Amino acid sequence: MAGLIFGLFLLILFGVIEFHKNKTYRKRIPVIIHVNGTRGKSSVTRLIAAGLRAGRKKTIAKTTGSAPRLIFESGKETPIIRHHGANIKEQLKIIKFVAKRKIDILVLECMAVNPEYQWVTEHEIVNSNIGVITNSRPDHLDLMGPGIKNVTLSLCNTLPPKGIAFTAEKNLFPLIKKQAEKTHTELIQTHKEDVTDEDMEGFSHIEHKENVALSLGICEHLGVDKKVALHGMYDALPDIGASEIFYTKYKEKDIYFAHSFAANDPESTEFLIQHIKDLHPEIDEVIIVLSTRADRMFRSKQLIRMLTKIEYDKLFLIGEQTGTIRSYALRRHLPANKIVDIGWTSGEKLVERVSKLKSEDFLMLGIGNIGGNGGIIVNYFKERK
Repeated sequence: MAGLIFGLFLLILFGVIEFHKNKTYRKRIPVIIHVNGTRGKSSVTRLIAAGLRAGRKKTIAKTTGSAPRLIFESGKETPIIRHHGANIKEQLKIIKFVAKRKIDILVLECMAVNPEYQWVTEHEIVNSNIGVITNSRPDHLDLMGPGIKNVTLSLCNTLPPKGIAFTAEKNLFPLIKKQAEKTHTELIQTHKEDVTDEDMEGFSHIEHKENVALSLGICEHLGVDKKVALHGMYDALPDIGASEIFYTKYKEKDIYFAHSFAANDPESTEFLIQHIKDLHPEIDEVIIVLSTRADRMFRSKQLIRMLTKIEYDKLFLIGEQTGTIRSYALRRHLPANKIVDIGWTSGEKLVERVSKLKSEDFLMLGIGNIGGNGGIIVNYFKERK
């Protein structure tokens, strides 16, 4: 028993020392931008950092998620290797590393989902100067729910007290504003209408005006001209989860595959599906490919409910627990003759299976999850570019 108590004491002492050291390292970083939100965190983190680099700000960025990256001042990046899974203590290591490089700005994507962890990350580790809430959508309801109001309140845990925060959120803006007033945070709302179609033409991947407007607002706040920041964003590498459209040919058929696996909440997914269909009005055949994960069943069911409201020709279920999702789809009155359950698959087998059913050129839309089977499908099409 004495040994257990002593071990617990050492653990607590180590934690106290670690957090004390973090305060010292944090003081060496002039500005930290903490990016939170439901959708687009990684993309916005990259866009902000790229715009700031173009404005000659010495900037390092770190994204999280399924493919965490550390992006250096030059724009080059390296993957972050996690041997024991994601843990918010990772942010301590990033701050320590960055503090030794004498940079101007660190752009840090929030890696916490649990409301309490979000609060601890901001108030005990990051202590940001500028907070970001990209948007608030009904996702991770098992941890932040049960409803959208709860999700929004959770995201507000990273508002910097007496600091400044930016958001592109519209519907829940009044609630965010109310929380910002409680923390004495100056809240600035950005608007997609400030970004023109011409501004968007420089991106090689599908980007959202909301994300661009939000990132530009922060860059301009830090003294970088809009045109300068935009050109920096054009040249930056997109996040691995960024939506892209790939073209390939299979047995004389033209195939377009639109990767939207990372847009895994219904609202964002529905927007992307319609946007991509508008980009290719010449293609009549539209195939939805839903990548399922055993640990994300709630998300798959959300997307099935979303599919009851849109038009498509076939729904292919891939990944894990596809039989369960097929049964759920039938209970939601999706036509049985439109659903094809093929389980875990390769890109080659998926294309072959779809081609057997389709005599003409077709457009495939990948939704659901980038992790698991979704990533395998994306890599298949990337290798055939």
